[in-house]
Amino acid sequence: MNNLIDRIDRAIGMTAAIVTGITGDHLAAPTPCPGWDVRAELNHLVGGMRIFAAQLTGADPGGEHEDDWLGADPPAAFAEAARLDRAAWRRPGALERTVRLGFGAVPGPMAALVHLTEVLAHGADLAIATGQERLVDGQSCDDLLAAMRGMDFDAFRLPGMFGPEVHQAGDAPAHRRLLAFLGRDLSALG
Repeated sequence: MNNLIDRIDRAIGMTAAIVTGITGDHLAAPTPCPGWDVRAELNHLVGGMRIFAAQLTGADPGGEHEDDWLGADPPAAFAEAARLDRAAWRRPGALERTVRLGFGAVPGPMAALVHLTEVLAHGADLAIATGQERLVDGQSCDDLLAAMRGMDFDAFRLPGMFGPEVHQAGDAPAHRRLLAFLGRDLSALG
């Protein structure tokens, strides 16, 4: 199970590199997540990381998921969320906890897989939206896509979570195939 925590760490590192390259000019750019610009998607990601960390440590997250978590310094907000998130997943017994998500309580390993998906997918979304696709960890995306294809993923294809798979060429980069599997239509973003 530590491999799953290592994969979350790796996804956070990838996303941190992408967030570092986000400028103020990028914040209003559309992302592959329908209805969200870069700022909204980054805010969602930071809020989710803070809430996961709080769930794992028994702390108060300090806000609701869609509150403003970014303030005036989005990269600093992400860095703090990443610090808290990494520390929470590395706590002894983190994977033995039950975590309450929007769709119900799940055991730690499933919560970790959901969290890995969030960090990796939103990181890839942000990379596409800001022209930083070269920073996406293709191997991590390919590994996650293989895991998702090996499970009953249709249970997660609910409004507000993931839509139906969108066609993406088999030779497309791994992150684009992953996002298409999750229901992202990348055709409008190039």
